[in-house]
Amino acid sequence: MTDDKDVLRDVWFGRIPTCFTLYQDEITEREAEPYYLLLPRVSYLTLVTDKVKKHFQKVMRQEDISEIWFEYEGTPLKWHYPIGLLFDLLASSSALPWNITVHFKSFPERDLLHCPSKDAIEAHFMSCMKEADALKHKSQVINEMQKKDHKQLWMGLQNDRFDQFWAINRKLMEYPAEENGFRYIPFRIYQTTTERPFIQKLFRPVAADGQLHTLGDLLKEVCPSAVSPEGALSQREKYLEKAKEKWHPGEKHHRLGKPGKRQQLTGPFLGVKWKGPVAAFQVGTTNQLELMCELKTICYPHYEQWEAF
Repeated sequence: MTDDKDVLRDVWFGRIPTCFTLYQDEITEREAEPYYLLLPRVSYLTLVTDKVKKHFQKVMRQEDISEIWFEYEGTPLKWHYPIGLLFDLLASSSALPWNITVHFKSFPERDLLHCPSKDAIEAHFMSCMKEADALKHKSQVINEMQKKDHKQLWMGLQNDRFDQFWAINRKLMEYPAEENGFRYIPFRIYQTTTERPFIQKLFRPVAADGQLHTLGDLLKEVCPSAVSPEGALSQREKYLEKAKEKWHPGEKHHRLGKPGKRQQLTGPFLGVKWKGPVAAFQVGTTNQLELMCELKTICYPHYEQWEAF
C-alpha cells in the first residue's frame, strides 16, 4: 500500500478545468456570466456543482428554476457516470477548458435519471460498491463493515477527503495471500460507437495455468476490436509493457481508485492507448477503475484562476 499511495493520490486529485455556461434560452433578469470550476474526476456532477447552481440562480427568477441538468455539445450528461468518465467519453480530444451548458428547464426524461437529492447519489455509489465487492469477495467484506464505515466512505467522497476515504477503502482492496487475487475483476468497457452503454462480463485475474492476467488479456477476450490487429504497440503501450508486472489487475499493486467508483486513470496519470472504438475502460477491483485509451497530461497555465469545487 505504501508504494501505491502517491499513485492513489494522483488519481484522487485529478481535476478537469471546466467552464459552465447558462443555456441561451433560459430566462434571466441580467446577463449570466460563465462559471469556472476545477472538477474532480472521481466524483459526480450533481455532487460537486452546488456553487454552479447558486451562481446562475442569482440571475434567474424562482419560477423559472426547476431541476438542474448539464449538457455537452447537445449530449445530456449522466449524473451517475463519474466526471472523468464523461469527459473521456465525450470531450477528451477537445481543448480545455471543458465547456458545459447548464439547463434549468426541459429536463430530458428519456436520456437522464432524476437526481432529487444527494441521497440518490449516495444510494447509487453504495450500490456500485456492493456490486463490485460481490464479484471480488462474495460480498463478505462489505457485509462485515458497520454502518459507520459505509458512511465514512461516502463522506470521504462527498467532501473530497482522501485519507478519510482510504482508511476504510483499503479493507475492500485486500485479499488473502493464498488466494492470489480476487474472485473476479469488476470492470466495464465503455464505447461511443454502439448503442450498448458498456460491456461487462465475468473475468478472473488469474488464468487456469496460474499466470496472472493483464489488461491486454482482458481486452483481447472481452473486446478484441480494441486491440490493434497487427499486434503492434504504440510508444505508450510499450511504456505499460515495461511495467506490466506491476499492473496485473489481480495484484495488490493495482489498487487505484474507489470502490464502486469508476475511477479515471487518465489526466495527469496513466492511460493505455489501444486502437479501436473503446473510449473508456474500467477495471473494478472494488473500485471500478476506468482506463481511457490514451495517455494524456492535463496542463492548464493559470490554475490560480480556477476555483475548486
